[in-house]
Amino acid sequence: MKNIIIVESPSKSKTIEGYMGKDYKVLSSKGHVRDLAISGRGGLGIDVEDNFRPTYENIKEKEALIKELQRECKNACVFLATDPDREGEAISWHLAQILNLDLKQSNRVVFNEITKPAILEAFKHPRQIDMNLVSSQETRRILDRIIGFKLSKLLQSKIKSKSAGRVQSVALKMIVDLEKEIVKFKPEEYWTIKADFHKFTADLEKHNGKKIKLNNIDDVKEVLNNLGDKFIVGDVDSKTTSKESKPAYITSTLQQEASTKLNFDSSKTMRLAQGLYEGKKIGDEFVGLITYMRTDSDRLSDLFINDAKSVIENTFGKEYIGSKKHKKSVNSQDAHEAIRPTSPHRTPEMIKAHLTNDEYKLYNLIYNRAMASLMAPAKYQTTKVSILNNGYEFKANGSVMVFDGFTKFIKDSKDQLLPNLKVGDSLEAKEIIDAQHFTTPPSRYSEAQIIKDMEELGIGRPSTYAQTIKTLKDRDYISVVDKKFIPTEQGIITVDKLDEFFKDIINVKYTASLEEKLDKVASNSSLGIDVVKEFYNDFIPMLDNANANMKQVSHETGEICPICGKPLVKRKGRFGEFDACSGYPKCKYIKKEEVPKKEVVSTGVLCPICKKGHMVERIASKGKSKGKPFYACDNYPKCKNIVSLKPTGDYCEKCGSLMVFGENGIICSNENCNNK
Repeated sequence: MKNIIIVESPSKSKTIEGYMGKDYKVLSSKGHVRDLAISGRGGLGIDVEDNFRPTYENIKEKEALIKELQRECKNACVFLATDPDREGEAISWHLAQILNLDLKQSNRVVFNEITKPAILEAFKHPRQIDMNLVSSQETRRILDRIIGFKLSKLLQSKIKSKSAGRVQSVALKMIVDLEKEIVKFKPEEYWTIKADFHKFTADLEKHNGKKIKLNNIDDVKEVLNNLGDKFIVGDVDSKTTSKESKPAYITSTLQQEASTKLNFDSSKTMRLAQGLYEGKKIGDEFVGLITYMRTDSDRLSDLFINDAKSVIENTFGKEYIGSKKHKKSVNSQDAHEAIRPTSPHRTPEMIKAHLTNDEYKLYNLIYNRAMASLMAPAKYQTTKVSILNNGYEFKANGSVMVFDGFTKFIKDSKDQLLPNLKVGDSLEAKEIIDAQHFTTPPSRYSEAQIIKDMEELGIGRPSTYAQTIKTLKDRDYISVVDKKFIPTEQGIITVDKLDEFFKDIINVKYTASLEEKLDKVASNSSLGIDVVKEFYNDFIPMLDNANANMKQVSHETGEICPICGKPLVKRKGRFGEFDACSGYPKCKYIKKEEVPKKEVVSTGVLCPICKKGHMVERIASKGKSKGKPFYACDNYPKCKNIVSLKPTGDYCEKCGSLMVFGENGIICSNENCNNK
């Protein structure tokens, strides 16, 4: 009997086939093979009257692939080795359904890294498909289908918004709510005073033991008038402090740091990480370079820890080995490990030649963070100095690294040195610096920050963040300016209407509670059907109310279609807004954009070629010079004389061509003439 292994990714299948040998054939499902049907009442693929029973259908584009899998797996021993998460478990279940596999059979193989030892070990311990994980994924899919179809349809008909979603709409609400705070914000004036003591500076913090606030220039003048020439060191507090390394990356923290340090958006980060996980050709074999990249656990395997500590000791010394412990977060499923290199011996520089530049950057980030997480804390000699002057107290802080610890892999902030000061020392300020400031509004969300907040609030799961943000961009709900998210007008209207009619379910608290319920389904503490029923009973009355009472936003332009007489409306396309007939698809009239013609500017210079026309300024409409001015004869097409620089009105003594204004003075427009 032949042995067949099915994974999702073709590149992953190559790597695994190289490990398993000639007795095994590895095939790829290329992701999901089935999904909820779009037939039946409301196109949900769910029978609401029959306990929300789902109906699945083969994905149309996968029909040929499904037939191939069925043919290959006939009379074979089949192993399902899809990804080690709920989505992967569901894909395995769907594969079992189309291949008529026995669910009691132990044919599910799970591994967290694609390396030969990990794969061979995983195949020693196959298990049954975990139906609790399948049920959790199915419940999530049903919830998303109900919201996605019914709420999206409502918003499309009422306000022309393209879609809504369980996680997507809450993420948009977070962005819009923050924007409203920014708009309401009123800046307040405040001042700071700093004393410059040649080698260091100190900030004014207190007056007569109380924190001082400087609200205006008069407050500043009062301080400056009361300060004497001499400053006295009042207190010196020096001690050794430690700074612990951060744990190895989970999905959200990897996306955050790749955004801030590498300028990668979350979609790019996950795409690159997927490639590193599935395997790269290193020497003569394919090898997975990192562990599975969708995880919310910062746990590391004992095998990796021992191996990494050995590398650390041999490279830097025993004193650099740390004792960092894994801490399970509240929302963590702890299904598998943190994101780490599959081998601590495989340094970034060692494999750089086998990676693209972006792959190398991401692997370097992952490798350094994982190694640093197992290293000793960095130690600093920190000093806080209090400096007094007529009841005013200035503070200066400094630190010097005395042991670098984990910073061998992750650089820390620079040292800030203070001179050797003693209580009672007299100091003279070189300069007193006052500065006016204004309070600033909250900063708009960057991609890194919204991922951080979504994780902390329990909105969605790590595997959903990249797609959620991509959807908000694709739907034109947000724009990105200077790496910050700004809601569009359509995004704001969408949230306003959701707040008006669906505030009890489209909010942070409710969405986070749904994630907790899905976790309980996965752990067999709750039934998926109960979660769906509860949501449906909350949602449908709100939907009915919105259908009856949400006002339709008019996008009419005030003009009438010249073909059928119906109103013209604003529509959005790939290239921006356009005006079209509201009777589409029966009437396909689109109003052509009238581009006002730029008035021709004459230079008053007679064309030296035809002696009839004059040289006029025109703007290039295409090519590398698009948008730039050039000068041509207005006797076109009879005369095609063109020069790129503005004519002076004079003609070349040598060749008779126009003289033009060049970068370094007046020159002849004829490239073959050297008159300057």
